[in-house]
Amino acid sequence: MAKRVDITDKLDFDSNPKLVIKEKEYEVNADAETVLKVMGVLSENGESPKAVTQIYELIFSEKERKAITELDLQFKDFRTVVETAINLIMDEEEQQGE
Repeated sequence: MAKRVDITDKLDFDSNPKLVIKEKEYEVNADAETVLKVMGVLSENGESPKAVTQIYELIFSEKERKAITELDLQFKDFRTVVETAINLIMDEEEQQGE
């Protein structure tokens, strides 16, 4: 008989992580395909403004991008949002508030 390992309990099928800004939640796309694309952009372009824009469009839905645009962020704050989201989807950011 072939070896069988059930890893269902180790997987998280529930939902995407969320960033909280001014008490409003912004969902971050964390599926494997998106994370792999983000990693590709980072390896090709580093953290250039072009890369930040590409990643932003990958990890936030159009609805979330519209809501973030309405925050009227300065570029450094916008970059912080994107960098934090990257850390979150790559599981590098410590989970707080849960």
